[in-house]
This record gives sequence, C-alpha cells and structure tokens, in this order.
Amino acid sequence: MLNHRFGEGETGSHVASPAQRQLAELQIRQRLGLTAPLFYFSAAPPPVAGLALRWQWNGAHNQYHNWLRQLLHADLGVSFRDDQPVVSLLLQSLRYTLPLTIGAALSCLALAWLLTPRLGRKSRGRSLLLTSLYLIDAAPLFVVSLLLLLLLANPEMVALFPAYGLGREDPTATWLVHFQTMAYHLALPMLTLTLASLPALVVQLDAALNHELRADYVLTARAKGLPDALVIRRHVLRNALIPVLALLTELLPSLVAGSVVVEMIFSLPGMGRLLAAAAAAHDYPVLLGGVLTVALVRVWGQVVADWLSFQADPRIRLPL
Repeated sequence: MLNHRFGEGETGSHVASPAQRQLAELQIRQRLGLTAPLFYFSAAPPPVAGLALRWQWNGAHNQYHNWLRQLLHADLGVSFRDDQPVVSLLLQSLRYTLPLTIGAALSCLALAWLLTPRLGRKSRGRSLLLTSLYLIDAAPLFVVSLLLLLLLANPEMVALFPAYGLGREDPTATWLVHFQTMAYHLALPMLTLTLASLPALVVQLDAALNHELRADYVLTARAKGLPDALVIRRHVLRNALIPVLALLTELLPSLVAGSVVVEMIFSLPGMGRLLAAAAAAHDYPVLLGGVLTVALVRVWGQVVADWLSFQADPRIRLPL
C-alpha cells in the first residue's frame, strides 16, 4: 500500500521521508483496524530480560472479535488491496467458480455412474480403464491441465476449445448466448477438474463393487438368469454406493482447491485466482472469506452425503 501511495518512495518530484512513510503506515493501519491486538490474549514482553513470558488479556478490543462481530452481520470486511467489500469480491468470483466446480462435480458423478457396468465385469477393458485412471491420478493437476491445453487448445494439434479467458462480453447478447459462451470457455477447465477427481470415485466404487459381487444375493440373482448389467444396476450398485457417498464430503472442497490451479492456468477470474492473488498480497480479509466459504462447502457436502446415504440405505438412522 505504501509503495502504491508513494510510488516506491516518490510522488511526482517529491521524495517521501521516513517520517512521512511511518505516518502514512500508521494512518493505513488505523483505517484498516490493525492497531488493535490480534486476539483476546497476547504475549507481553517481560519487564526484565530472562524472565518467563507473560500473557496479557486484551478483552473484546481485538481484531478477531471485531471480525467475528462483523461476520454475524454478513460483513467480511474490506480488501487490503483495493478497499472493496470482501463479500462483493467473493460473489463476483463465484459467478465463474460455481458453474465450473458444480459442472465438474456433476460430470464426475455421471461418468462414474456410466462406468459402473464395465467395472463389474472382469475384462481387458476394465483393466485398461483402471490403469488409465491410476495414471491420471498420479499426474499433478497442472500437468493434466497443460496436456489438455496442448492436445485440445493448440492450433498445431486440435483447436477445439479456447486456451484462456472467457472471451469478450457482449452487453446486448441474450442470456442464451452468454450461457453458450461461458459453457464453451469453461469446457476445458471443467474437463480438467473432472479427470482429476474421477479416479478417486471410480477406484473406490470398483473396490465396493468387487466386495458386493461376492455376496449371496448376487449369486441368487445370476441363478435366475438376470444379465450382469441388470444385476449391478438393480441390486449391487445401491449397496456399493454407501462407502462411495462418504467421498462426496471431499469432492466439492477438492474441486474448489483444484480450481485455484485451473483458474490460474486458464486465466479465469474465479475464486481460485482471487485467493491466489490475495495470498501473494497478504490480503487477509479476502483469505479469511475464502477459507470460510470452503468450510461452508465442506459442511454442506457432509449434509448432502448423510442424506444420500439415508436414501441409499433407509436402515441408516442418525442418533437423536
């Protein structure tokens, strides 16, 4: 902030003195509320060197208490960088991150559902599928992103998708045109997140299917002449989904974390890019707002996973 205000020590032809910089720093800290203690208690220097460290009670006059009080009024403070409200910055970035992460989550679940019949059969295609998923899971997310860029957004290979950005917004275009444009630019980042999240679900589903396929009710269903695909869909899948549903609590937070890398590589103005820039600039209000948002997503994922587990097996009851 001081460099932005004084231009690396200069304002025009005037050179800021150290006293002016200290005064400006004090004014900025007072305006941002950084002069108060950080927490309810803090370490106080001992009166004599060599004595034990003393702890000082600061009461309600601290930065954390002020932030918590503002949080109860849905106020996350203002950004240190540009003085904009943190809530507006998060909402603006979620306009692009929510379609990206929700679309990747739905695509991941749909692909896992479509791959289920192939996983239940011992064939060469199953071994090839699991090997491919293991290779994708072993590769870092940025490597998967760069490979998809080179393969599907490269004029020298196959230029099916744009390499970066969201294109130019036309204020006169209809909502359908806006939707098509956003879907076209988010297709490759969404594919990246889907491929990065798919192996964990499919491998867990494969282990659960193999366990359930050895059960007696499966032998009975096959003895009646039912095809394997119908046995898996009607009988096995519902029981195999119960351990897989627990992974939903990690799916959405991992997608939000992966969006940081994806949005940086594909130059998308989403929440991941906002948090990365905030971390580089030590913009703590934005970082706290982002961490709180991820925590709320994790809690929401746990609630959804519990509800889906109850739908898959009504015998499950939560203790009252």
